[in-house]
This record gives sequence, structure tokens and C-alpha cells, in this order.
Amino acid sequence: MKLHEDWLIKAKHDLLSSKKLFAGNDPILDTAVYHTQQCAEKSLKAYLAYYGKPVIRTHDLNELVNQCADIDPDFDVLHDLVDELNPYSTLFRYPGDLLTPEHSDVEIAIEIAAKIMTFVTEKIKKHDGQTAVTLP
Repeated sequence: MKLHEDWLIKAKHDLLSSKKLFAGNDPILDTAVYHTQQCAEKSLKAYLAYYGKPVIRTHDLNELVNQCADIDPDFDVLHDLVDELNPYSTLFRYPGDLLTPEHSDVEIAIEIAAKIMTFVTEKIKKHDGQTAVTLP
């Protein structure tokens, strides 16, 4: 399997994890929202890996979008979406003023993560006509 496919599999698992943690009568919202940010991060890193670019160690989604936009300017449309998810890399992971996000915020974050993953997957698919990852 190619490196970008591995990144997409990990992104898919993060999206599925966020959905499972969100579902049911006893949702775990703080962990669910963290996995939405991780899905977006790994999706963007998959795109960079697809083009053989270095995958830097960062959780800053805007930085990753900028790197992807250097390859394809269409990625600039993702800035507003990643602005929503960027704080979730740390916001609810540690004790602080806020321990858990609102239910509606997690629902929106899941939708955004899925959009970003779909965007990346479609870009890769368009370039080579296939992708090994089936979206949830």
C-alpha cells in the first residue's frame, strides 16, 4: 500500500471513531471532537504524501492547507472549514475551563471532517482515477 493510502485509512478510522463516540445514549463528546480534527489532519497529510511532499509534524490545519494549496490552489477553500476544527487538537484533551464541547458543535465538526476527507479523496481520485479508501 502507498503512504498516502495509509494516511487515508488512518483518517477514515478517526472519522469512524468520532461517529461512534458521538452516537448513542452516552456519547463521549470531547474525544469525538478530537478525532474530527485528526481526520482532517491526516487527510491533508495524505494529499502531501501523495505528491511526495514532506509530511511535517504539525497539528495546524491551516499550515497543512497552505502546503496543499501550493500544489493545488483549490485547497484555499478549506481555510474556513479547518478554522472550525483547528482548536480541537487540544481544546478538550486536557482539563481546563471547558471539559466538553456542545453536542451540536461535535455534529458540525463530524460533517466538516467528512467534507475535508471527501475533498482530499476526490482530488487524489481525479488525479489518478482511483483510491483505495472507501469513505464511511
